[in-house]
Amino acid sequence: MKDKPYMWILEVRTGYEEEYKKRHDEIWPEMVELIQEAGMRNYSIFRHGLNLFGYFETDDLERMISILNQSEVNKRWGEYMTPIMKIEVDTQISFPFLLPLQWHMD
Repeated sequence: MKDKPYMWILEVRTGYEEEYKKRHDEIWPEMVELIQEAGMRNYSIFRHGLNLFGYFETDDLERMISILNQSEVNKRWGEYMTPIMKIEVDTQISFPFLLPLQWHMD
């Protein structure tokens, strides 16, 4: 099955841009393992000003979100990152708001 593309948008708090980058440069190995186990692939985060754009692919979004949300590692990572970020979560899926795909070209 071909992975579907998804993208989220979040925000870094003013003055924490370098700290955000540092924390991801030093991402916990267990967090990377969790992301892979959940089925998230081709994951990248881009920053423009304070805006963060996360792009990833997965073949089962519901399963991926469920695995992440049930993980103690993900909970600790969220607690670690929350003070330096503004995070809005779509309560219907318990995940950051996903941007609707408008156009795609292979």
